[in-house]
Amino acid sequence: MIYTFKNLIKEIIPPSVLNFYHFSLPLLGAFLYRFPSRKIKVIGITGTCGKSSVVNLCVKILEEADYKVASVSSIKFKIGEYESKNTLKMTMPGRMKMQRFLRKAVNAGCDYAVLEITSEGIKQHRHKFIDFDVAVFTNLSPEHIEHHGGFENYKKEKGKLFQSCGKIHIINLDDEHAEYFLKFPANKKIGFQIQERRDQTSSVRSDKLPIVEAKNCETLENGVKFFVENTEFELKLLGEFNIYNALTAICIAKSQNIKLKHCKSALEKVKGIKGRMEIVIRKPFTVIVDYAHTPDALEKAYKTVKSLDNKLICVLGAAGGGRDKWKRPELGKIATQYCDKIILTNEDPYSENPEKILDEIETGFLQTANYKKILDRQEAIRSAISSALYGDTIIITGKGSEPWMCFANGKKVPWDDKKIVEQVFQR
Repeated sequence: MIYTFKNLIKEIIPPSVLNFYHFSLPLLGAFLYRFPSRKIKVIGITGTCGKSSVVNLCVKILEEADYKVASVSSIKFKIGEYESKNTLKMTMPGRMKMQRFLRKAVNAGCDYAVLEITSEGIKQHRHKFIDFDVAVFTNLSPEHIEHHGGFENYKKEKGKLFQSCGKIHIINLDDEHAEYFLKFPANKKIGFQIQERRDQTSSVRSDKLPIVEAKNCETLENGVKFFVENTEFELKLLGEFNIYNALTAICIAKSQNIKLKHCKSALEKVKGIKGRMEIVIRKPFTVIVDYAHTPDALEKAYKTVKSLDNKLICVLGAAGGGRDKWKRPELGKIATQYCDKIILTNEDPYSENPEKILDEIETGFLQTANYKKILDRQEAIRSAISSALYGDTIIITGKGSEPWMCFANGKKVPWDDKKIVEQVFQR
């Protein structure tokens, strides 16, 4: 009933009234909680992929530099030493909750608040009346297209974070949309890129723009290695995209005058990020849980594990509820290009027929696809593990560390991909 009621309200109330409602709540929250963002440095991180990872890495660096930090991400909420899992099934809390969180962070004596900022959150003005000190752009690829009414609208929503922050902007110059985010005025801008990619990108270059480069990049079996200036970083994080995530966090640190030695020390202590290319089983075969749920993220994840030259088994689904139906055949196409065996399964069907979602993914399969459908996600994971041989790699995508599986009428079932993998493997 909850899901139906919400949609009914949206249909009845005019968009202008809903927009005023969304705008008024953050103002009320900021007033009630005495504009807490004025008393703490706030870093907002937006983009399509990597936001949660960057939040995590940024927090580690700030803490290494002896700052007390609060953070909000799709993974968890954190105020100093206290952490709690994000069980809201939304990355950004509502307007009142966000202001209350910032007030708690201020009262706890935190120096920084690092916030993951989503396009949906921006559209509903959840970023309003927060004084951002730093706005960060990770990358951009199609997501939430149907919800925003097109990719350009999606991009513009992301840009509103930079409109609201005139202090420091940090931008991925290797992204094809960097020029759009560079156009917003700021007191200081920092660009970052991988040196080997410099000639392949068309982003705006300026002699006046400080650029932080990762050089001599290597993807290793158990992580990545690169240099920034003369400092070597060797991280236990898989994939080239984690070089970008680390580079983003390093740029944030440099904007706050934190030395590279603190960045190195902090980042090299990170052994993994929950639900993000998280290795759950290492032997006799590898099992990885990852949040990838867009075509771009899925391809990057598959490329990373395929480079290990192992047989690749993937457990794949797509969210329902009218969420980006366009991407379903794209996910199927990418899976058949990289995976030796595909198991299609349920993800978050919401109000949609889950079998129909799998059928739509299937339409993207190439004729050579080796696949089967197992709607029960736990049974699908069990099937993948039981079919794996020594040295194979299984990658389970779509949910990462999400704690729920969502069905029609607001029904939510507790879920944990990692825990299920561990339980099935032990049996």
